[in-house]
Amino acid sequence: MALADPPLPSVRHAVSQALAEDLTPLGDLTSALLPAGVVGVAQFIPRQDGVLAGTWCGTETFAQLDPTVEVTWLAADGDAVTAGETIGTVSGPLASILSGERTALNFLCHLSGVATVTRRFADAAARGGSARIWDTRKTTPGLRALQKAAVRAGGAVNHRGNLSDWIMFKDNHLAVLGIAEAVAAAAATWPGRLVHVEVSDLDQLGQALEAGVDAVLLDNMSPEGATAAVALAEAWALQHGGRRPLLECSGGITIETAAAYAATGVDLLSTSQITQSAPALDIGLDIH
Repeated sequence: MALADPPLPSVRHAVSQALAEDLTPLGDLTSALLPAGVVGVAQFIPRQDGVLAGTWCGTETFAQLDPTVEVTWLAADGDAVTAGETIGTVSGPLASILSGERTALNFLCHLSGVATVTRRFADAAARGGSARIWDTRKTTPGLRALQKAAVRAGGAVNHRGNLSDWIMFKDNHLAVLGIAEAVAAAAATWPGRLVHVEVSDLDQLGQALEAGVDAVLLDNMSPEGATAAVALAEAWALQHGGRRPLLECSGGITIETAAAYAATGVDLLSTSQITQSAPALDIGLDIH
């Protein structure tokens, strides 16, 4: 299994839901009118350059519709694709191909769009430093595992998948709990779990460092502020003979600003744009 591949149970569930949405209650009324025995061959062809993702969903769509349909991919998730070049083929009963066409393309276009925008962010960050692009939980309900796989296909890494992955204190939590109290409660209640704290200034960062957090989110800091935060964290680690926590910048991260933020020395740049705002990559299914 490649790093960019999504979990198969999530693929099967999402495809099943999508097909039910498209075919309930009577199936494809139009394709049912085609003469029996007509077969066809179709080609997946992108209309734009981009990065491919969602091939597992494309394959699963036809597998659930009609096991006699054969799907062959000439490119894999994570590959750069060129407008006009065939990236995969589908062959079998024409009615089944037509019934699954839109569902397969919906997944491919959306997830490839996520991967394409992610690649642009990752490339932009690489021009400034070694910081990696990190996704968020701002995903389409029901599609998180697939979108996070597309983020990996685009060359970025995944933040926590859900609220059970690790402990993350944000400003609304800290309005009730102070940083030191919150981190102590986390260590007492969930020992061994990663503890992540959001801070908005250097004073809060100092509190987080003293509390012994594993990761810090630098919220809405400028590149200059993030540079100062990195310096503070590294000086603290040197003084205490330890390792500084993971540092993440969030807020204000765009393709245009990614290099400047990466140059600050932080480890990760998180953005919701790669999942929440990614435009679809235009891919067609040309049938012969």
